[in-house]
Amino acid sequence: MRIEVGQKAPDFSLPDQKGDTVSLSDYRGKKVLLSWHPFAFTGVCTDQMRALETHKDEFDKLNAVALGMSTDPSPSKGAWAKALSIKNTKLLADFYPHGKVAKAYGQFVEEMGSSGRANVLLDEEGIVRWIKVYDIPQLPDVQEVLKAIRDIS
Repeated sequence: MRIEVGQKAPDFSLPDQKGDTVSLSDYRGKKVLLSWHPFAFTGVCTDQMRALETHKDEFDKLNAVALGMSTDPSPSKGAWAKALSIKNTKLLADFYPHGKVAKAYGQFVEEMGSSGRANVLLDEEGIVRWIKVYDIPQLPDVQEVLKAIRDIS
């Protein structure tokens, strides 16, 4: 069951690519983009996370933070972030219990054993305001995401 627009987003705490714990509640007062991708070290996922990093200043101007979300383990996320030169975007590891957060948001794909590809946008109070689910090979349009953030402002 997928989370719906208008629902309160489930809180979570996950390690990022540096092993630091990140909680959704840390970002209360900011818009939060949960940008789900299936697997580190794959082409479309790489482009998706690079787009978040490249547009970080635009997210900041909109009082928003983008979090990369997948079921990869934190050490893999760390190696991937280093390979991609991602320094500012947090890449969260929903590894153990495997996919627990992805399942809570309805973004876990059992047949793949990973999260799918989706963007879930939360407002400053943690309410879901916009969701877009993508086919696995489809790259999310970061300009569409930025427009969605502007639209809820």
